Amino acid sequence: MATEIKDVAGEGAGFATPLRLANKAKTGLSRAVVEEISYQKGEPDWMRQRRLKAYEIFESKPMPTWGPDLSKLRFDEITFYTPPGAKRANRWEDVPADIRRIYDGIGIPEAEQKYLAGVVAVYDQEPVYENLKKRFAEMGIIFTSMDTAVKEYPDLVKEYFMNRCVPPSDNKFAALHGAVWSGGSFVYVPAGVKVDIPLQAYFRMESRSEGTFEHTLILVEPGAEVHYIEGCTAQQYSTNSMHAAVVEIFVKDGARARYTTVQNWSKDVYNLNTKRSLILGEDATQEWVGGSMGSGVTMLYPASYLLGRGSRADHLNIALAGRGQHKDTGAKVIHGAPYTTSRVVSKSISKDGGWSAYRGLVRVNPNAVRSKISVRCDALIMDEQSRSDTWPDMQIHQSDVTIEHEATVGRVGEEQLFYLMSRGLSESEALAMIVNGFIEPVTKELPMEYAVELNRLIQLEMSGSVG
Repeated sequence: MATEIKDVAGEGAGFATPLRLANKAKTGLSRAVVEEISYQKGEPDWMRQRRLKAYEIFESKPMPTWGPDLSKLRFDEITFYTPPGAKRANRWEDVPADIRRIYDGIGIPEAEQKYLAGVVAVYDQEPVYENLKKRFAEMGIIFTSMDTAVKEYPDLVKEYFMNRCVPPSDNKFAALHGAVWSGGSFVYVPAGVKVDIPLQAYFRMESRSEGTFEHTLILVEPGAEVHYIEGCTAQQYSTNSMHAAVVEIFVKDGARARYTTVQNWSKDVYNLNTKRSLILGEDATQEWVGGSMGSGVTMLYPASYLLGRGSRADHLNIALAGRGQHKDTGAKVIHGAPYTTSRVVSKSISKDGGWSAYRGLVRVNPNAVRSKISVRCDALIMDEQSRSDTWPDMQIHQSDVTIEHEATVGRVGEEQLFYLMSRGLSESEALAMIVNGFIEPVTKELPMEYAVELNRLIQLEMSGSVG
């Protein structure tokens, strides 16, 4: 069955597509819906039981009373599972033409040709295309959809899926995710293997009043290195949609993991994620690089637990809040071992009445002697109607540590604009140059095409072309 929808120019990825809907679940959440999701996917009983347990936890937990206003989020109006009615393909040519056009617009074929790397494409929560360069498979690297991993690598999934890193009891939306998750990526990098090109995943939300709940699980064995890139987008509707993903990363001795995401959800989406890394090994490194565009409400605080001696975490994030948007973002770092290092750089831009906030936690446990912490929060406010807040929380239980914290809030000054415009730039060009300089610490860490995409999205927002 195909249902035509109308896209809104400039929203999401900026193009309309026919939907493929099959076996669409009812709106609202119940034990029967959770059972049906597991049945439709043909899951083993152990995963069905985990879903049901998570559902029980979800039912018992209250809604958060801090942060953005979630009072208009109606679970009984959300569709929690929508298969696209397309079989999975390993060759791009075998993906149905209407779905392929979507990802042509996002850029999967170009990205794959350029990198010759693996790609997992998820359309309305279900993987429709996955491919991995043969050389990587021969090296023992696993890069596949989570649905495939449940069936083909059950021992690894049982050990790591929502146990130690993000248990369903962590928060209400993690419990919701544990009950209704669908799609996402599974990455396993064997000891000593360095993946020299990024692995990429693309998630596209199509339906109105839909929930998207992809799960990403990344396992990096000792001495291994991997860079995982995720892109997200959705079309604009008049009814609210929801994105509640979970990311779990495990980094062992001497390993390095980088997680990069550019999210361009439409502005009717509640973006409520839980992302966490356990840096378990000595001298291991976790890097987070993120760009948060779109979405009406965002709650996102990637967390790093530094549990190995000499381990390190770097957090770089840029968030833009425009009209009707509330971006509550930040970082959480727990120093649980000696000689650990963390660096947090958060950039936010508020315009047209938008509200951005940095909410961060750094905790240094008593055993984390000689640790080093640096936190920098910079906010750029474009007009009188916009707002920016900073709520840092430092919990230091060890005196032999080095801590730096810096926060700045500023506006684009008339002198800056006058100077640039006197050199021949228009006002919009001058604003774009100032903003690009402001976000440069984040964009320089992105691969070229993602940096270009992020800059373009911000420029469109600044010119009023989006939203």
